[in-house]
Amino acid sequence: MPTVSSLATDGLVKNTLADRLRKELMNGSLQPGMRIVEAKWASEFGVSQGSIREAINILAHSGFVTKASGRSARVIHFSEGDVAQIYQLRGAIEGLAARLAAATQPNLNVLQATLDVMQEAANEGNCDGLLDCDSLFHLELCELSRNPYVFEHARRILLPFFAFVRIRVAASGQAASAWVKDLEAHQRIIDLLRDGEGEVAERYVKKAMERFAKTAYDNWENRIANAS
Repeated sequence: MPTVSSLATDGLVKNTLADRLRKELMNGSLQPGMRIVEAKWASEFGVSQGSIREAINILAHSGFVTKASGRSARVIHFSEGDVAQIYQLRGAIEGLAARLAAATQPNLNVLQATLDVMQEAANEGNCDGLLDCDSLFHLELCELSRNPYVFEHARRILLPFFAFVRIRVAASGQAASAWVKDLEAHQRIIDLLRDGEGEVAERYVKKAMERFAKTAYDNWENRIANAS
């Protein structure tokens, strides 16, 4: 039977390998849609294929990797059409979440604190911190709906979506300042929830998602094209 210390060591190894693979995603060595060959990375890192497989599972859980039954793992990839459709779905789900949340007079402290940290990250030029908090903001909004099905569907969409955004932003070199205008929209959502304006909040979220959809993918791709 494994000891507590050996289990802790195994966990540390898996997470360390997952971090190393994530760096390969962020620096472009593993491109969106690329197959992750376990044998190649096991040799690269000097570990077993089983250890690489476990690291890939960690990345799949956090949305960076897709794994279909019986097929190799691949880096998350969305086309321009995929991104537009995801924003449509986000508008429907998060708009509903906003309407449901407004009706319950929720405690908005966590949502506001998350936005405040987003603002700090933007001021500091910290894209990673800003994206972390952006993802948390939208998950918290859906959790405030008090509908577990809304939250679960949102989580399934948001985790891989924000993982993809993080990869594309790293590749494009997009600055955190690109999100400053969007922070005002996030504050508006909070204000509408605080005022109990559920239907207005729902419409506002849907419109915001439509606006984001028109610019997001182009920003990432244009910056990459201009840099090459």
